[in-house]
Amino acid sequence: NYGHGGGGVTLSWGTSHIAAKEAAPLGHRACAVIGCGAVGLATARLMQIEGYAVTIYAKDLPPHTTSNVAAGQWSPFTVFDKEMITPAFYQEFLRAARLSFGYFRKMIGSRYGVSVADNFYFGDYPVTLPDVIYDLPEIYGKPRMLVPGEYPFDEPSGAIVKTMLIDMPIYLEALMSDFRRGGGRIIVRDFRDITELMSLPEPLIMNCTGLGSYFLFNDHELEPVKGQLIVLKPQPEVDYITLVRNGGL
Repeated sequence: NYGHGGGGVTLSWGTSHIAAKEAAPLGHRACAVIGCGAVGLATARLMQIEGYAVTIYAKDLPPHTTSNVAAGQWSPFTVFDKEMITPAFYQEFLRAARLSFGYFRKMIGSRYGVSVADNFYFGDYPVTLPDVIYDLPEIYGKPRMLVPGEYPFDEPSGAIVKTMLIDMPIYLEALMSDFRRGGGRIIVRDFRDITELMSLPEPLIMNCTGLGSYFLFNDHELEPVKGQLIVLKPQPEVDYITLVRNGGL
């Protein structure tokens, strides 16, 4: 499960946790993790914690990964096409979201660059919130609906929930440091096909290739999700996230 449709950072620890548990019955004690973005590093750390000898193989390392330019808002949205999923998949997705939230919550603080932030949603009255917010009440609580005058934005309707914001360069560097301190190895290597993967000495391979899976696994159904980011100078009064009607963050 190497792509999450825009929610890769958000779900990284949850899907990695599930994958690590599925790998346990195989009985191997060494593994290769392919990719060094948010999912790859989370997987590598969890496999270390489970007692594996872990080697990361990656074409690019932080700060040159796709994850480095992710917005880093904790939001398990835009992950799937509602018309294509089953109830079993949705329950697995909610499980991954809960697991991932638990891991990130333990990392709140300056070392990992994880902070709690108010998330404002704006739109036509009444503002529409993603279904997941209501399906994860233990995470989001009860959204507070807002009316004009309660916010300094020219929008007819709003709501506010608590979420987390991950400063990706700080976060990825901290995970790399944790991985190396745990005895992990990192090898820069660009694989051309599956045959090269199968020649690795590790008996267990964790696929965290992200966009690279398009070519490496010939997965031409993969479509990159791309946004545009503007980085602002730090401003103490800007300690919140906003989402407006056109999907802007």
